[in-house]
Order: sequence, then structure tokens, then C-alpha cells
Amino acid sequence: MREEPDLIEVARTKLNPHRVGDRLFGDVAAALETVTGAIHVGVCIDTGSGTGFCAEHAAIASMVTSGEYAIARIVAVWRDAEGCLTVLAPCGRCREFIKQIDESNIKTTVLLGQGRTAALRDLLPEWEWPEPEPVATPRSASR
Repeated sequence: MREEPDLIEVARTKLNPHRVGDRLFGDVAAALETVTGAIHVGVCIDTGSGTGFCAEHAAIASMVTSGEYAIARIVAVWRDAEGCLTVLAPCGRCREFIKQIDESNIKTTVLLGQGRTAALRDLLPEWEWPEPEPVATPRSASR
């Protein structure tokens, strides 16, 4: 039986903050494990103009570049100025991005801290398209 790598530690080792003017790169790092056991990492890129991307996006891009799409586990971390490491839940954009990469990713385990996890489906409670329901239309007022 293979031991699972500590994804929090893998992500922590990739933190490498770099400031360029008012922009900050690499202050959030992500690590993911695919269903085949491959590990992919990435860091955030904050361009200050809204065109940047989250660490999860970078890790997923690495995974897709390697020809994989199904994520078993994923985590993102950030370290504050005092050195305290914080596990970050993926933002809404990242949650949706994870789901869109592969249908099976709705079952991805998202690490939320030491010993805390949630399935992506629980972080996206309205992930399925709803069944069509008839919508009542108001009758026009008679004159």
C-alpha cells in the first residue's frame, strides 16, 4: 500500500513570494495529486490588472500539460508575515475550474487543513444543472 504524500508540505515548499511594484507573485502555492498518483504544483500570479491566476490554476495547467485531467486531492497554502502557514479553500472560480476540467473532479478531495477535507461537490452544492421546471407567467390584466 502506497503512502499518500503530504500535499500541504508539498505546497508549502513551493511558496516563493516575489514582489514587482504593487504585484505579488508566488505567495500562494497549490499542490494536487492526480488519480494516477502524479503530483503537480503551481503558484499564484497577481498581475494587478485582473489577468492573473490562482495557484490552483497553475497546478491544474501543469497537470493538463502532462496529459492528465482527474484530480484525487488538491490543496492551496499561504504564509503570513509572521510565518504562520494557512490552508486556503479554493475560491469560487477555482472550484468551478476544477469541476470543468473533468466530470470526475466533482469527487476531488479538497484539503481544508490538517485532518479537514471536503469533496468538491460539497463546496459546490448547486453543481448540477437543474431540471427544467415550468415557470408561471403572469396573466395580462384585462381592461
